[in-house]
Amino acid sequence: MDGAHTLEQCRSVTEDVLRTVFQLLTSQRIFPRGMILKPNMVLPGLSCPVQEGIDEVAEATMRCLLRTVPNAVTGVAFLSGGQSGVLASARLNAMNAKFKAQLPWALAFFVCPRDPAPALEIWRGDESRVAAAQRALYHRADCNRAARRGEYSATMETK
Repeated sequence: MDGAHTLEQCRSVTEDVLRTVFQLLTSQRIFPRGMILKPNMVLPGLSCPVQEGIDEVAEATMRCLLRTVPNAVTGVAFLSGGQSGVLASARLNAMNAKFKAQLPWALAFFVCPRDPAPALEIWRGDESRVAAAQRALYHRADCNRAARRGEYSATMETK
């Protein structure tokens, strides 16, 4: 995410927004059962001088969601928020590895148009590069599948 905001500022604002969203949904008699929430991860701004590590981001994001997201929500599917695929997979993995047993909802990624960007960069419209581009797309999907289970490792990126 663009900006110079700290991790704590992002957590605070995200909590306020999610509380408001769920209060308004409740006031309109829209219940969260079956809902898949598509929030941001709690991240410092890209130009913030302090960039917390994977575990700190996972901790802040989970603290925020556990305080604000009703148990009846079916899943939480994060947007990439401008993160690299590798970093996003590592952060999702940390969340699932540390918190999965206490989560009332599933954590995953929402696949957005940006996700296939590395594969598209490989392909560039050249038919001879289709197989390589497909391998790149499958690789990211495999990494995200492992992160969803809390089984991702940085060594998966070198395979």
